[in-house]
Amino acid sequence: MLTKKQMQEIREHLDNAQNPVFFFDNDPDGLCSFLLLQRYCGKGKGVLVNSFPNMTADYFRKVREFNADYIFILDKPRVSKEFFEEARQVNIPVVWIDHHEIDKKTIPEFVNYYNPLLNRFKSNEPVTYLCQRITERKEDLWLAVAGSISDKFVPSFYSKFLKEYPDLGIKSKDAFGILYRSQIGKIALMFSFALKDRTTNVVNMFRFLMKVKTPYEVLEECSKNKTMHDRYNYINNRYVHLIAKAKANVNEGRFLFFKYSGELSMSSDLANELSYIFPKKVIVVMFVSGLKVNVSVRGKKIRETILNAINQLEDATGGGHEDAVGARIKIEDIEKFKELLEKD
Repeated sequence: MLTKKQMQEIREHLDNAQNPVFFFDNDPDGLCSFLLLQRYCGKGKGVLVNSFPNMTADYFRKVREFNADYIFILDKPRVSKEFFEEARQVNIPVVWIDHHEIDKKTIPEFVNYYNPLLNRFKSNEPVTYLCQRITERKEDLWLAVAGSISDKFVPSFYSKFLKEYPDLGIKSKDAFGILYRSQIGKIALMFSFALKDRTTNVVNMFRFLMKVKTPYEVLEECSKNKTMHDRYNYINNRYVHLIAKAKANVNEGRFLFFKYSGELSMSSDLANELSYIFPKKVIVVMFVSGLKVNVSVRGKKIRETILNAINQLEDATGGGHEDAVGARIKIEDIEKFKELLEKD
C-alpha cells in the first residue's frame, strides 16, 4: 500500500493541477483509476493508452492539444524516455502511479513516481484501489470495486460496497467469481468491451462516466450510454463464442493454448475468464493480427517462464505481473514459443 505521506502528496498534486491530463492503460483498472482521480478533483481530460509495451512519445501531442499543466500516468508499467524528455523540456510536473515491477533506474528524477512495490512493505494492489484510498469518496466506491475485481483483487472496502449495493455483488473472496457472477462484474466487463470502440465513442463514455452518480445509471440503457451498451452486446456475442470454442479444445496438459483472429483483440478478457474456469491450467491466449501475435498468459508465477521464452525469440516483447503476463511475438514464432513454454 502507499504510505499516508505518499497519498497526501498525490492529493496535493491533484489540488495544484488546474488543467491535468490523465494517461491510463486500456483496461478497467486504468479507466477506473482515471475516473476516481478526475471525479475527485473535477478537472482534466483522460487519454486511453493503447501502445504496447511502452507509452510512446507520440502521446505527448495530447499534452499540447489540451494545453495541460500537469501529467498523470496511471497503470502503465513503461513510458518512453522520449515522452519524459518532452515533459522535462517544457517543465510540466509528472505524477506516475503504478503497481508493476520496474527498474528504478528507468524513472527520471523529476518524475513523482508512486508504486507500493518500492515501499518498505511491498504490495501490488491495483491502481484503482490505490486511487480510491487516495480520494476516499464514498460515492465512487462502486467504480473502485469494478476496477479492482477486474484486476483479480477483492478490495478491503468490498464489504462496504455490499452494504450500499447488496443487489449488485455477491458474498465472495474470489475476485473473478465476483467479476463473472455479479452485476458489478458486468459493469467491469462493459467497461472493458466499451474501451475497444472508436475513439469518439470511447470519449463519449468518459464524459458519461465522469458525471454518472450511481452504477444503476450504467446498467440501465439510455440515450447517454447507448453506444456503451451496443458495444458490450456486440463484443459479448463474439466473446461468448470464443470462450465456448476454447473450452472445447481443452486437453490434459498443463497448458491451454488458444489462438484466434478477427477484427479486434480481447485476449486479456478471454485469458482472465479461462483462468477462472480452469484454475489449475496455464492459459495462453494468442490473437493473430497481421505478422504479429498478441499473447495474454495467466498462471501461477508464470512471468519468469514467459520472459525466458521471449528472450529466445527475435523482436519479442513482454512483461506484467507474476500471474498475469502480456507478450508480443512474430507469427512465425508461435510453435517455437509453445515449445519453449512446455519445456520450461
